[in-house]
Amino acid sequence: MPFVIASKFMPSSDPSSASPVTAEAPPETKAKPKPPQRESIWDTLRSLGIVLIGVFCIRTFVGEATMIPTGSMERTILIGDHVFLDKLLYGPQVPYTNWRLPPLRRIHRQDIVAFRYPLDPAQMFVKRVIGVGGDVVKIVNKQVYVNGKLLPQPYAYFDSSRILPLRDNFPPPVNLIDALPADWGVDPTWAREMPKFIHRDGLHVPKGYLFVLGDNRDDSYDSRFWGFVPLKNVVGEPWFIYWSYRAPSHEWLDDRWSDRLRFDASIVKNFFQNTRWSRIGKVF
Repeated sequence: MPFVIASKFMPSSDPSSASPVTAEAPPETKAKPKPPQRESIWDTLRSLGIVLIGVFCIRTFVGEATMIPTGSMERTILIGDHVFLDKLLYGPQVPYTNWRLPPLRRIHRQDIVAFRYPLDPAQMFVKRVIGVGGDVVKIVNKQVYVNGKLLPQPYAYFDSSRILPLRDNFPPPVNLIDALPADWGVDPTWAREMPKFIHRDGLHVPKGYLFVLGDNRDDSYDSRFWGFVPLKNVVGEPWFIYWSYRAPSHEWLDDRWSDRLRFDASIVKNFFQNTRWSRIGKVF
């Protein structure tokens, strides 16, 4: 009789008796999010430097804001008008050099220009160009003649019918220049130099210079009183008014810190009431 030897090592033929073997996948390792990288001091300084350079370039070559503190250009530009100047037109000067960018246009008669006051370049003046280099200017009873022709002046404003020498009849006779009252504000250097530009037909404007007047013709300190404007002093042309605030001239011109602080406080208090909203955005 045959013997059947059962060994515990022999696999069972019953598949249900076999223990299932499962191969588990290794657990997924999720990448941990990197903490946000903090900006270094160098990155901050570099960003700040780029901004400052950009502002400097815009202010030097593109545009500059200025404020009109006097009434010499009324009623075209009022006291307290804050004006943005277009500096690209006439070739802005490269800082700390004698180089200028190429101008986009030439200055013409009746243009309004902003320029460094020849007697004090720290001050910015805004006037209207009446004569350019080579022109002959003459004023007879408040009427302006350029090269012998009457200049139309729809912008000019006169608040007095009184006729005064130098102001309303210009240039004055050479023999009367020394007799002009000192309180009229004639610059002594201009009084000495003026005769060499005066001829029988009027005042001859030299090449490279401008003769300028304020639109408020009876209350303007301009070329009649201190002379010509060098072309190199021209900064730009008024572009538009970005803010206008009604306040008397002396408040804009006060230099003492206590007066400035008081004035600034009054602006905060009366901002909406004294802002000339209708003038904001006016383009020249």
